[in-house]
Amino acid sequence: MTDTFTAKNFGDAVTRLLKKENFNREEMRFLFDRILNNQETEMHQGAFLAALSAKGETADEIAAAWEAIYELDTVKVKPQVDCDLLENSGTGMDAIKTFNISTAASIAASASGVHMARHGARAITSKCGTVDMVEALGVDVEVAPSITKESIEKCGIGVFNGMSPLVHPMALGRILSQISFGTILNTAASLANPAMPTLGVRGVYNPEMIVPVAEIMREIGYKRGMVIHGLQNDGSPGIDEAGTLGETVYAELKEDGTIEKNSFFPEDFGFQRASAQDIASTGDKEQESLRLVSMFKGEREGKDFDIVALNTGIILYVGGKAKSINQGIETAKELFACKKPLDKLEQWISIQNKNTDIGYERFESLVARA
Repeated sequence: MTDTFTAKNFGDAVTRLLKKENFNREEMRFLFDRILNNQETEMHQGAFLAALSAKGETADEIAAAWEAIYELDTVKVKPQVDCDLLENSGTGMDAIKTFNISTAASIAASASGVHMARHGARAITSKCGTVDMVEALGVDVEVAPSITKESIEKCGIGVFNGMSPLVHPMALGRILSQISFGTILNTAASLANPAMPTLGVRGVYNPEMIVPVAEIMREIGYKRGMVIHGLQNDGSPGIDEAGTLGETVYAELKEDGTIEKNSFFPEDFGFQRASAQDIASTGDKEQESLRLVSMFKGEREGKDFDIVALNTGIILYVGGKAKSINQGIETAKELFACKKPLDKLEQWISIQNKNTDIGYERFESLVARA
């Protein structure tokens, strides 16, 4: 690839993808630089992303896309905290559209002392994205990264809006706002966190991506992490979370840099298997926010709560607050029983907000109705 790269050459790159040919890291970085700099037509950009998704991304291709987004299109911040930051997120694009499990788990984990630096987007392939859900709970998602940084420092949790030009000023919001299908950005862009956490729990839509994504996390500086996929009861691909439908397969990145692949079943932690309907999203932000607040109040039990407890337990394990996933789950249950996630949400609203009164009004309304 050279600086004389032309529109025809970019078209040739799309043709290569349609032929299922892979790109090396240098090639993919060059192509993504052109996309982020808007040096290709929107038609070419969309065709490229769609063809790459249809081919299936390699680890080198994802790493190159992440590198371009992080270096060219991400505002960097460094929260001043005395511990490692942790991010939990999913790629979306999974077979079952669940309620926002990761948001509930992140708030609960923060209530136990894990410092959460989240980076999410509005719904693209899901019914209610991370940013949509957090906003519905009363947190201001249209703030500068400096405010999110302050929230992480003072409250132990903050979220960066991956579709905001304040966070990704060059291109990411422009691209994501124009597509409604899953692409390499679901993985690569989500890794471009302004705070660059070193601990991570990441869900992927395809179990074949578990090890490659763990390898990418190791390469870009993660110290510890788990990459997970919850299979359906029949063993087919399921959700980008640890699941209670069937087996969960995962790759664990350990502190010594090794990656171990393993799996567990709901029964290993005393959970009954759920159905897809038990954990499905209603698609209504109001109903979904009430669901989470009722959990935070310690008033909701059942199979949707089970999957939140499971995923919270994994964060506590990776975040060093539990010696095992099982211990993490027990701690998670205690947190919810004591309503600590509700207190944490209220505190978060008080800091990550340009207008705290609006956030509090939203919060109080949800608590009264949940």
